[in-house]
Amino acid sequence: MKNSRTEQPIKPSRSMRSLSVRIIGAIVIIIPLSFAIALPLNPVNLGSTEDFAILAGSLVSNIPTSAITGDIGLSPATGGNITGFGGLEVTGIIYTVDASGPAGSVPAASMLTTAKGDLTIAYNDAAIRTPIPEGPFLNPGSGDIGGLTLVAGLYKFTSGVDVSITNSDVTLTGSPTDVWIFQIASTLTLGNGIHIILAGGAQAANIFWQVGTSATLGTTSVFKGTIMADQSISLNTGATVEGRLLASIGAVTIESSSVTVPGLQPSAVDAELLPDDFNLAQNFPNPFNPSTTISYQLPVSSQVTLTITDMLGKEVSVLVNDVQTAGAHQTVWDAQNFPSGTYIYRLEAGSHVSVKQLVLVK
Repeated sequence: MKNSRTEQPIKPSRSMRSLSVRIIGAIVIIIPLSFAIALPLNPVNLGSTEDFAILAGSLVSNIPTSAITGDIGLSPATGGNITGFGGLEVTGIIYTVDASGPAGSVPAASMLTTAKGDLTIAYNDAAIRTPIPEGPFLNPGSGDIGGLTLVAGLYKFTSGVDVSITNSDVTLTGSPTDVWIFQIASTLTLGNGIHIILAGGAQAANIFWQVGTSATLGTTSVFKGTIMADQSISLNTGATVEGRLLASIGAVTIESSSVTVPGLQPSAVDAELLPDDFNLAQNFPNPFNPSTTISYQLPVSSQVTLTITDMLGKEVSVLVNDVQTAGAHQTVWDAQNFPSGTYIYRLEAGSHVSVKQLVLVK
């Protein structure tokens, strides 16, 4: 005989619109629809973009004075499209595709190509995930999430729904291991003076905003998490970010702003980047074909010359000839137009001279 005490849905009346009612056996369960728990998420793997505070495609511009804790990179646009940074504004390394960047920048075209590729992978990973359950995680607030408190989960905003946090703060509440992913098909806007607040131990390192077009952060706003935008990211005067600004094809523009990679503190990075002595590392890889990376450290700002010579002492390439700030630096020698053989690379920094050999095998 069929058991009559099976689960039966009840159609809610108007007075029950905010409740989900189920009869299971003789027990009536009433659940608020605003309550939802998402399945745990894995964080987005940022790959080699993890150390970048700013990574852009066409332009990185700054109106001083800003404070950037983390690396800056620009590709495929040339280093000349990194503008407005003074010598003390960046605690990290500025990477460029060529030698036209700001003083102290490091040409690293191959590394930047890898980083941009990793950004594409991370962006696509965040974009294709599916929110479970879908209900309250699909277009919450019709895109206006100011004033909401959001538990961890994957929030999806569909095409035509611009995400705005303009009238009041939004709170993300969860544990230190919880993950938030925001899939935004259109734009993201954080209003002037608006804060993203973390509660319950939530960490900026576990918050990811995948933006289909562009993101804008208002004056004196406070933002948490990594923005991965297809186009551009702009920060107005005094905006503060604990996270990363990663723009695939467009520009990142900032104005007297602060951007800090999660987990990095300026004092810790200073200590890391200010060695006690000059040091020239062995190139890697070695032997190599066709390019290799040469790294070195400077305890003080110095006039730096880094050259390549053949075994007869003939200079064949000048990789660096500029004043560079104290800290860690690296550059890439692309030797695709040179014959196989053993070469010498020579670092002159102030009165210090270091020499090492490298081997090109084709």
